[in-house]
Amino acid sequence: MPSLYFTALFAAMVLAMVGTKLWLASRQIRFVQAHRGAVPPQFADTIALAAHQRAADYTIERTRLAMLEVVVGAAVLVGLTLLGGVQALELAVSRWLGHGYVGQIGLVAAVVAVTSAIDLPFDYYRQFVVEERFGFNRMTKGIFFADLLKGTALGAAFGLPLLFVVLWLMNQAGSLWWLWAWVVVVGFQLLVLVLYPTLIAPLFNKFEPLTDEALKTRIEALMRRCGFAAKGLFVMDGSRRSAHGNAYFTGFGAAKRIVFFDTLLARLSGNEIEAVLAHELGHFKRRHVIKRMLITFALSLALLALLGWLTQRTWFYEGLGVRPSMAGSNDGLALVLFFLALPVFLFFVTPLGSLSSRKHEFEADAFAASQTDAKALVNALVKLYEDNAATLTPDPIYTAFYYSHPPASQRIDRLLRHA
Repeated sequence: MPSLYFTALFAAMVLAMVGTKLWLASRQIRFVQAHRGAVPPQFADTIALAAHQRAADYTIERTRLAMLEVVVGAAVLVGLTLLGGVQALELAVSRWLGHGYVGQIGLVAAVVAVTSAIDLPFDYYRQFVVEERFGFNRMTKGIFFADLLKGTALGAAFGLPLLFVVLWLMNQAGSLWWLWAWVVVVGFQLLVLVLYPTLIAPLFNKFEPLTDEALKTRIEALMRRCGFAAKGLFVMDGSRRSAHGNAYFTGFGAAKRIVFFDTLLARLSGNEIEAVLAHELGHFKRRHVIKRMLITFALSLALLALLGWLTQRTWFYEGLGVRPSMAGSNDGLALVLFFLALPVFLFFVTPLGSLSSRKHEFEADAFAASQTDAKALVNALVKLYEDNAATLTPDPIYTAFYYSHPPASQRIDRLLRHA
């Protein structure tokens, strides 16, 4: 493929992606605004008009911010690729660090630093303006920047060695380097799953054993019914950062543990907490986690194979605004360009992932209804929708494209059939 054709294809895909994202977001804003004036009849007895309007306003504000992020992100992407940003960074880094492994790692780090610096103002505004305005933010600026520093340090501690190994394989393992790289990446992902609950998560939050004996007894009975074994039940200080509530299980194999946000425990009754946890256990029982992992591993294998093919195509580099080196290695350049361009080409398969996720959520709800009181899960969901200011009236097309969870009305309708 001539490089000019690939440039045209990439530019067209970027325009199509941006146009679609902005169109979907504008639909969401118009739809939510149009239904702001009245609570849907299904929720008229449980959610006040003021809470419904607050959720609408929160959704609209977050969506407007996301639209700005789309435009800025696309401009940065084009600047890094077609307008020569990556080429300029590569020249600057190679003069300083050379074309070897250190220079290639430096290039990847430089691109990550640029994109992260662009994202930072949006993250800050979202946390300290949007979340603050709607009463969700409990994070101080000190915690925000401490989290940023810890996240950066962890990314470097885990990411840089992995990057070095991949670059070494690209240079030394022959034409099938991508297969060996895939083995390394899968092993790394599994290692992180094991280490996350006990080594990584505690760097950001405090985890205390659940002390409510009545609730603990109820949950342990549910776990026995579901055939689920965990290393412990823990309460996380989510209220230190946000008023949002959640529950989840984390870890892998023998390292699995169940975690409740303290905000969730403060809001829900015992039978409602049990129902929410039963939903999360439904994902485990229906093997959703394993299925998603296998899909992720298969997709990563296919993408690494594609990258292995693209690294040998000059048009891939030149089509994205970079002239590959004729003397040194281009492996770092290939990685950077591939992961910059990849989201553009994968964007239009987003609805498939969303559809699969919503199907899994319905299955987990059905499992929860078979193990606990379906009405208790309905009551919990209504409280969570209200507390988290989740809109009850999302645009159907926006929902089909993006939503990983079914809209409130659909979830509750199905649950009530099990009641």
